[in-house]
Amino acid sequence: MAFLTNIKYVHLMFREPSVRENCALNRSRCWRGLLTAMVSLLICASFPAQAQISREYQLKSAFLLNFTQFTDWPTNTFTTSNAPIVIGIIGTDPFGKILDDTVRNETVNGRRLVIQRYQRLEDVDACHVLFIPRSEFRQLDRIVSGTRSKPILTVSDIEGSASRGVMIHLVTENNKIRIRINTDSVAEAHLTISSKLLRVAETVPQRSAP
Repeated sequence: MAFLTNIKYVHLMFREPSVRENCALNRSRCWRGLLTAMVSLLICASFPAQAQISREYQLKSAFLLNFTQFTDWPTNTFTTSNAPIVIGIIGTDPFGKILDDTVRNETVNGRRLVIQRYQRLEDVDACHVLFIPRSEFRQLDRIVSGTRSKPILTVSDIEGSASRGVMIHLVTENNKIRIRINTDSVAEAHLTISSKLLRVAETVPQRSAP
């Protein structure tokens, strides 16, 4: 849990008044430094084989938390001014309680974060971030097609998912996690991902519609 605490500490740094004041004085260098610190913890940290699964999904849950910080949704996406940001998981949940623990007591732009779990695509409603786990490999194209153009940030760890239309692919390589972003899918959904996140990610081209 110490590792997860360090990740959340970097996330909390973005909201400290002193940090914000310093950022106002040197905005570009400050935000670049804070984002680099977050990515250094998330992308460059290795995890031992015996704890691979739990550590991997601790990292991925922290990514999901931070993606909400670096994504802007259309204003009409939320039904009320204080409606929560919903992070959904479709299919078999690989996180267990890790994701719930990660977002507990967290807010982004005054909105609390809540977790929803869906068994079917038809159940996905009022969702802002949708994680598509490896269990949904055979259903990926249908999920991408069903969420296309909707203001839902799709995230997956399925191999090749970004080129298949998922907006953010969390890639595990050599015990490290990297980010690939399909900017065409993001634009089609009228979402905006911060350039600070795009600078540390690999972008991939959009494939033909399924």
